[in-house]
Amino acid sequence: MSRASTQELLVLHAVRLKGMADDKAVAARFLLDQATVSELLLDYQAYGWVSWSEFAGTRGWSLTPAGRVENERQLAAERGDAGVLREVYQEFLPLNARLQQACTEWQLRPSEDDPMAFNDHTDPAWDARVVKALTALSLRLDELVQRLSGVLDRMGGYDLRFAAALGKVPRDPTWVDGSGKDSCHTVWFELHEDLIATLGVERGQ
Repeated sequence: MSRASTQELLVLHAVRLKGMADDKAVAARFLLDQATVSELLLDYQAYGWVSWSEFAGTRGWSLTPAGRVENERQLAAERGDAGVLREVYQEFLPLNARLQQACTEWQLRPSEDDPMAFNDHTDPAWDARVVKALTALSLRLDELVQRLSGVLDRMGGYDLRFAAALGKVPRDPTWVDGSGKDSCHTVWFELHEDLIATLGVERGQ
């Protein structure tokens, strides 16, 4: 039976997944009430778990080292039997390599003169091949997320977000790997962080 996470965990975990986010973005990540989120964030600031910063027009909350420790304590207490999560993670890793390759091919289109030539998206066949690879990953993601959300409610939705971003690519190529938006790469990176955080492992293990 799938387990529901507490609001206290979801707020702190959302800050970790987003890296830096304001109250609205933290609340939106798990569809929480923004007023409740704002109160918890101020509490967490007092505990030394999050800090507010502003830089080059970007502002938001981020985890402190103490906050990361607390987040990992909460996740460890929640996960219980991690058998399914570990199985999915092992299946995710080779897919992660394919996602990285697809994003690289979206950014670069080697030529005879320049093996690192920027992809200007003027070759429909090249871009279509990358989109096909991303579509195949999207289908695999559907199945993986179904299994993950069967264990933890909060791990649902990654497949829908990835598919939504992929659907916007024909109109705007930045939806593959753009930052500052829920692009395919952003969603995938967040899922990777969610998996390693939940399992208590480091990237690359």
